[in-house]
Amino acid sequence: MSAVSTPPVTPTPARRDAEATKAAILKAARYLLARHAHADITLKAVAERAGVSPPLILKYFGNKDSLFARVMSFETDATALLAAPLEELGPHMVRHVLVSQSEQGADPLLRIVFAPLHGEQGDILRANFRTQVTDRLTDRLTDRLTGPDAGLRAELAVATLLGLGVMYGIARGTEVRASTVDALVDRYAPAVQAHLTL
Repeated sequence: MSAVSTPPVTPTPARRDAEATKAAILKAARYLLARHAHADITLKAVAERAGVSPPLILKYFGNKDSLFARVMSFETDATALLAAPLEELGPHMVRHVLVSQSEQGADPLLRIVFAPLHGEQGDILRANFRTQVTDRLTDRLTDRLTGPDAGLRAELAVATLLGLGVMYGIARGTEVRASTVDALVDRYAPAVQAHLTL
C-alpha cells in the first residue's frame, strides 16, 4: 500500500497570514454578535470560532472593546455596498447583499437587526449604521438628484435590502435560497432602485 502523497505546502508571507487571521477573528466576532448579547461573548468564544488562541486576538486587536468596535463599524461594508453609479446602485446593492451571504457567509447590514440584544453597545451599532450607511447614502442622493425626501428614500432603500437579507440569511426562505443571484437581482433590484431615483 503506497502512502498518500500531498503536494508541498507553499509558505505564505507572514503579512498575508496576519491579514487572514484578522479576517477570521472579525468574521467569528460578527457571527457571535449576531447571535448573542455583547456582554455574553468572551474572547475565548471568539478565538474558538476563529480557530486561534485568545492571546492572538489581544495581539491584533488589543482587547474585547477594540475588537467589537471594529465589528460594530459599517464603514468598510458601506464602501463596498455603495460602490456603483447611482443609476446602477439598486442592482449592485442587491447583488452585494446576496453574494456576501451566499459566498462569504456574512451580510454587510444584518448586524443592525441585533442591536436590541446589545444594550449600550446596541446604541453604538445604531449610531454607526446611521452615519456610515443611511446618512452616507442620503448624501449621495442629495448630491445627485433633485427632489424631496433624500433621507427617507435612503432609509427605505436600506430597509428593502434588510428585508432581503433577513429572508435569505435568517429566515432562510427556501424559494429565495433556491433562486439564482441573477434571478433575485432581476426581481428585487427594481424595488430598491425605485427608492433611490425619482
